[in-house]
Amino acid sequence: MSNEANNRLRNHALVSYVVLPFIFLTVTLLGGLRVSGDNHVFIFLPPSLITLMLALLLLLLFVRGGLIDIRSLVAGSNSPLTNVNQLWMLLTLFSASAQAFNSVLPERGLFNWFFSFFFLWTLWNNQFSSFDARRLLRSLMVLFGTAFILKHLLLASLYSNEGTWLKSLTSTLISSVTLGALDTPRFAPATGYISFFTLVLYLIGLMLVGAVARPSGRDDTRSLALLDSRGTAPGLQPNVDANHPSS
Repeated sequence: MSNEANNRLRNHALVSYVVLPFIFLTVTLLGGLRVSGDNHVFIFLPPSLITLMLALLLLLLFVRGGLIDIRSLVAGSNSPLTNVNQLWMLLTLFSASAQAFNSVLPERGLFNWFFSFFFLWTLWNNQFSSFDARRLLRSLMVLFGTAFILKHLLLASLYSNEGTWLKSLTSTLISSVTLGALDTPRFAPATGYISFFTLVLYLIGLMLVGAVARPSGRDDTRSLALLDSRGTAPGLQPNVDANHPSS
């Protein structure tokens, strides 16, 4: 093969084996990280059961949208190293998805239920919709962006310790009327920056998955065998031009 094709395969292996797991593991760590508003210490919140359910529904959407080729993730024709790396990438993607939801969900109260229902209803309806990988990524940007604005801008501003007396009075009245059901923990503003960086990193990881994903329905057996022999992920094959000359 030419040097261009070899470089393409090496870059694909680097993204599939190193870059993507590193990004998703970083999202897994940062998604549960909070900064206390009282003493400014770091707090790690593990994913709740609802975030695991949402992550599972999201992975099903990735399969339906063609972002992941589940049929070639684990196959008898793949090398053991390829199968292990494919499963490891899928596991890190699942954990990162759960922590991405954890980053934008309120920690407790009715707001947590409202946000969870919003995500659950949207993901469940999308299971019966027709879309491709690009449309799915755009929808996720809007979905996570909306949740981020509601939690880290509107709610955080409403329940923050700093502000005018009118805002403090409004927050107190809401807590009194709802008997604390709408109360949320107060975190430092740095929590919002961490969540923003987490979501951006997560979406970048999804874009990289889409960039190296093999288009659905395309079967290039020679490329599959070559990728497998070099230890790259057949379930995330690059787009190889069939007209490109090979040596």
